[in-house]
Amino acid sequence: MTSAPPGTAAESESTGRQARRTVPRSEHGNWAPAPDRADPVGILEAQAATRVPELVPIRYGRMAASRFAFLRGAPAIMAADLAAGPHTGLTVQLCGDAHLCNFGLFASPERALLFDLNDFDETLPGPFEWDVKRLAASIAVAARDNGQPDESARAVALTSARAYRTSMRRLAGLGELDVWYQRVDTADLLPLIEETKYGKRIRTTLAKARGRTSLHALAKLTEPGPDGEPRIISDPPLLEPMDREELPRLRQILLDYRDTLAEERAALLDRFDLVDAARKVVGVGSVGTRCHIGLFLGRAGGEPLFLQVKEAERSVLEPYLAPSLHRHQGRRVVAGQRRLQAVGDIFLGWATGPGGREFYWRQLRDMKGSAVVDGMPVDLLDRYAELCGSTLAHGHARTGDRIAVAAYLGSGDVFDRAIDSGRISARPGV
Repeated sequence: MTSAPPGTAAESESTGRQARRTVPRSEHGNWAPAPDRADPVGILEAQAATRVPELVPIRYGRMAASRFAFLRGAPAIMAADLAAGPHTGLTVQLCGDAHLCNFGLFASPERALLFDLNDFDETLPGPFEWDVKRLAASIAVAARDNGQPDESARAVALTSARAYRTSMRRLAGLGELDVWYQRVDTADLLPLIEETKYGKRIRTTLAKARGRTSLHALAKLTEPGPDGEPRIISDPPLLEPMDREELPRLRQILLDYRDTLAEERAALLDRFDLVDAARKVVGVGSVGTRCHIGLFLGRAGGEPLFLQVKEAERSVLEPYLAPSLHRHQGRRVVAGQRRLQAVGDIFLGWATGPGGREFYWRQLRDMKGSAVVDGMPVDLLDRYAELCGSTLAHGHARTGDRIAVAAYLGSGDVFDRAIDSGRISARPGV
């Protein structure tokens, strides 16, 4: 499945309305386990086969912490369940794992603090509703984990679907450049929350994000080495410095990565020297994939720069959709991120490592931050669900036929209520 350029507005509207015949909007609330449904644990074990063996128990331990943590670590299970049913065929660039903790804050090249999708390990073109359902499910599960009743959990899930629909319909009426240049700047959000009871909490979150820079990471992740230069601390198994003898090999991979950057950004990278590196465990679902951080120091004044080097495996969506146009999985991730995000990391690139393993590179910390979902009050979660739903719509509008998707969704709330209804038809004995 690939994205095709839309035709005229009238043709796009017709495409969207015809898709209702394939999958009526009310049907999105129905799901029944397939008779041959794969064992969820078996899906996780298949993923573990390609991961660092000693880190797999850490992954499972993090997933076992709560229902929401399990959902975060199991996009492959949900992908299999989504693929078992019919889909609209209205293709966008999917995030592939659009749960509410994969939205967050980061800096633009102009140093504005933006809000957008921030995880693209599973990105692939596919039917728009798969991302919407992943987001709504994550919101409902998070609400239940926070002690909210089913009624409240369904209400916040409904909010995310409604925000997606109304935003997509608004974006369908804009021009191509207007859609492309839109972004969520936190400076624009502040006036909306200043007078609320959560104004202080949100301002604190924004302030923490602004402080999460390479300079902050230098203080947290390093200590002085024998030569006085900073060295990454050892905190096994979560943070393990590489042997100094391995740095030349990493520098060779660095040359491969450099070639994927724009010329002016490659020139900027040349102003830094790689001085240390370490294996670092990150996330929940990503635990066990090969992930390293590199410490670079500016040649003029020793300014620190931390880059993350993360292994890119095949998307969990690929068994059910067309393969990526990019054979290199790191490039797939980078291309998807560049399409979905309003503004991207200036050091985003890809490279091939030892054994032919494929990686993508990005900044480790560049004013990055995320909402603390654990214990979030339901009214604040509702606002956050609205923001995430609207942001997801923008990413999809940039990459798919937004007019067709908007026509499919319609002006009423049929789609929204189907997404929040959660009618599950289990076969006998399940």
